[in-house]
Amino acid sequence: MKEKIDVLALHQFYRGLSELVGVEDMFKIYQAYKGMQITIPTHLYDRKLAAQKVVQAYNGHNQQILARKYGYSQKWIQRTLRENQE
Repeated sequence: MKEKIDVLALHQFYRGLSELVGVEDMFKIYQAYKGMQITIPTHLYDRKLAAQKVVQAYNGHNQQILARKYGYSQKWIQRTLRENQE
C-alpha cells in the first residue's frame, strides 16, 4: 500500500471488510474486484468436491459430523452416499 488508508473515510462496505480481514487485505480485495458485482456462495465447499470427500470419509457412522464439516444437510449426505452406491 503506497499511501495510508483513512479508515474513517472508507465506504461502509469497505470499513466493515477492513474490520473483518484487516486494512491491507481489504485493499487487496478492493484492487482485485473494484467495480465488479460479486456473489458470495452460501456454501463454503463445492458440492461435487464435497461429495467426493464425503464418500471417502464416510465410515458408516459419521453422517452428522460430515454434514457439519461440509455445511450440507444430513439428507444431502445420505443422498450423496446412496447415489455413490448405485
